[in-house]
Amino acid sequence: MIYVFDGSYPGLLCSVFETFEMREWDAVPVAQQHFQQDIFTPFRTIDSIDEKAERIGKAIKTKFGPAFSNEVYRAYLSEDPFAWQCIHYLIVQKFKGRDILNDYGDNKVLYFHQTLKKVSRERHRMKAFIRFQKSSDELYVAVMEPDFNVLPLILAFFKNRYSDQRWLIYDLKRDYGALYNKTTIEEVILSKSEQRDLNPSEVALALDPKEVLYQSLWKSYFKSTNIEARRNMKLHLQHVPKRYWKYLTEK
Repeated sequence: MIYVFDGSYPGLLCSVFETFEMREWDAVPVAQQHFQQDIFTPFRTIDSIDEKAERIGKAIKTKFGPAFSNEVYRAYLSEDPFAWQCIHYLIVQKFKGRDILNDYGDNKVLYFHQTLKKVSRERHRMKAFIRFQKSSDELYVAVMEPDFNVLPLILAFFKNRYSDQRWLIYDLKRDYGALYNKTTIEEVILSKSEQRDLNPSEVALALDPKEVLYQSLWKSYFKSTNIEARRNMKLHLQHVPKRYWKYLTEK
């Protein structure tokens, strides 16, 4: 049985709820955008109902602890269709009393942990590689295009680190961002023209005059500390993949 859900996290939790309600233990969740209907496989559309999602989410946290609940959410942010199926499988098995979280011989359990590792690595990179630019209206702006949807995982870090500044971090790949106003963080969605203004390949963002000077100083410092004789591009690319270079001031 295929469970077709809307691709949201509440929708995925609702698929777990449906599994137990219908006792369809072989059900496989597939997001609507990835679903391809055929005449041989039965399917059912799963409605995303907040009440059901909250019940499952609360039960996961109560029964298995907040650490596992956070891991499930982080794995979901990978946006990997198979990882979503692994999440569904793992939750169902744990609710049925099977403690298989450390059963690495199970392909889905192994993939779940591998996904967590990938998402955690991308979260760490975003903390290190995000570069803010100060606009003329005193707003610090940064753009990113991470492999996974890790923006929700780095907001607390930047809120604590830059609590006295207004900043905006925008994910161009997923078309949404987070705006911090020194008090709260709000989700924002910009128009296409506003996104072009943020793009590093454009120069439309009106920068603070001192920002241009600071960027020049940073580039000079980076260049002066570089030791050409010790250059190891292979190692450098392992730590700073080339796809992130366009967002780094020093590059």
